[in-house]
Amino acid sequence: MHYDDKTLAELISGNLPWSETKDIMSGEKDNDRFHMIVDILQKSVTFSERILLPLGPHLYIVQKGTERVVKCDCGQEFGDYRMNWKMKSRVFVRDSEPSLQELYHPSQGVDTSWMELREFYCPGCYALLETEAVPLGYPVVFDFQPDLETFYEQWLHEPLPSS
Repeated sequence: MHYDDKTLAELISGNLPWSETKDIMSGEKDNDRFHMIVDILQKSVTFSERILLPLGPHLYIVQKGTERVVKCDCGQEFGDYRMNWKMKSRVFVRDSEPSLQELYHPSQGVDTSWMELREFYCPGCYALLETEAVPLGYPVVFDFQPDLETFYEQWLHEPLPSS
C-alpha cells in the first residue's frame, strides 16, 4: 500500500493510532518508502547536510563534505559514523535506589548491586538518545555500524551519495 507524506510524518512523530501504525509496520512497503522517510526527516532538521541513514530518534548519519558523521537533529555532531557516538554524548548513570525510583516503583526496579541504567543525552539539546541496562562495569555498547555501501548499492540499487 502507498502512504502519503502526511501519514508517514505522523508515523515518525508517533501520532498515529496503534492500529494504523501496526498496519503500516507489518504491511508491504512502498518501493520509495526509504526516500520518503529521509525526505520527511531532512525537512525536520536544522542542518543542511544530506541524511544518508537515520540511526534512531534524533540521530542520523549525514554526508558532511567528504566525511560521514553522526549528527543529532539539533545539529550536534558526534564524529565519524564508524566510531561509537555514545562516547561523545552526555551520560547519566542510574546506579542507586533513589535515582532508579525516579523511574520505577521500588518493586519494579533493578538490583543496583549488579546492574545500572545508562542514559545517553545529546550535549547540544539534551534529547535522550538511548538507554542501556547493563551489568556494572560493562563497556558502552556500540549498537550499530551499518555497511552504507552495501545498503545503498544492493538494497536501494543506487550509488551511495558522496560530497
